Amino acid sequence: MWFKSKKTDVDKEDPSKRVAVSDKLAKDQGLSSEFILGAIEDGIIMVGADKIIHLFNPAASQITGWPATEAVGLDFHSVVALTDSHGVIYPETTHPFTRALGTKTPIRDSKGFLQTRGGKLIPVSLIVSPIINPTTQAVENVVGVFRDITVEKAEEAKRSEFISTASHEMRTPIAAIEGYLALALNPRVSQIGPHAKSYLDKAHAATQHLGELFQDLLTSSKAEDGRIASYPAVVEIGEIVAQAAEAGRFNAQKKDLQLKYQVSSPKEVSGGKVIRPLFYAFVDPNRLREVLQNLIDNAIKYTPEGTVTIALTGDDKVVQLQVQDTGPGIPEEDIPHLFQKFYRVDNSMTRTTSGTGLGLFISRKIIELYNGHIWVESQLGKGTTFFINLPRLDAQQALQMQKNQANVVSPLEQH
Repeated sequence: MWFKSKKTDVDKEDPSKRVAVSDKLAKDQGLSSEFILGAIEDGIIMVGADKIIHLFNPAASQITGWPATEAVGLDFHSVVALTDSHGVIYPETTHPFTRALGTKTPIRDSKGFLQTRGGKLIPVSLIVSPIINPTTQAVENVVGVFRDITVEKAEEAKRSEFISTASHEMRTPIAAIEGYLALALNPRVSQIGPHAKSYLDKAHAATQHLGELFQDLLTSSKAEDGRIASYPAVVEIGEIVAQAAEAGRFNAQKKDLQLKYQVSSPKEVSGGKVIRPLFYAFVDPNRLREVLQNLIDNAIKYTPEGTVTIALTGDDKVVQLQVQDTGPGIPEEDIPHLFQKFYRVDNSMTRTTSGTGLGLFISRKIIELYNGHIWVESQLGKGTTFFINLPRLDAQQALQMQKNQANVVSPLEQH
């Protein structure tokens, strides 16, 4: 199994990328592009390859506080200053406009804050799309569309707080019920008949599932508002993947499934010494292990027969993890929604298999913490493959970062 790049959504010549205009609209001179841009409530900014603003609609003026006549002609950094949640200005290399100009791909960002002309920070949702010259394939301009999401963020915070509080409060009584059921099932504590035991076994399993649900709700709430605990360090990804593969082997064997682990080649890694490349990345090993375990468990859970293959590959810049199964596959219309909260594919297998619909949402949030990307490709009747791309560190970078971490003194160690 080899390194694979993410497929583009549509081909450049795809007719779906063309704008369709009715004859009535074409004849109506009053509905000019300037009129339409002025009527849109989202801010729209066009920036050229020279990084100068060439278009600025009225909504952009209202959101940023910059009059359009003053904004046009300025470097976009002066007008679209973005910060993170701590008020730190985005570096040049990570600014969405810069990335879109350099990568030729649309860039989305809903975590940043726009610093208005008056110095106020407002949360915005932004997408920057490149305009590519069909002849030279060079990016001539990029168009940014953004909106103020202050209200949405406030509502989201209230929802997260409610879910977090409810989940936390419910975990205590659920844990107590589970504990008492475990005591009732302990033959050293109580003697019960086989029928009563079967009922208690079902109640105990249901209670454990409910506890997992509340834990997932709590984790998803923390992931959504950036409170999820993460302690990244320089790690060798191969060790983590090997551990996750070994942990999943027992569950695969219980279903008579074959579980394979491949590294940079189609050959399975088995006993004995195996020479493989070292893949370093800056991640929290426990969080990455959590994501891998979720993907492997899902692959085993939804594969009636066949093989689950875990692969580790990459290139000079990317470490790629793959989890492939020979299950029934996922309908194409469901794929764009898989990483949304509470979304589950509706088919006969998912109806008989327990799940919260939160695992993939949490997995995406965790991978994004480390500037990674997760996606899925699937064909009905042929199986599904989940891909994870993480920024790769070369050996020299990994060594230097490890030295820097070793030199950092914990506040608890200071006197």
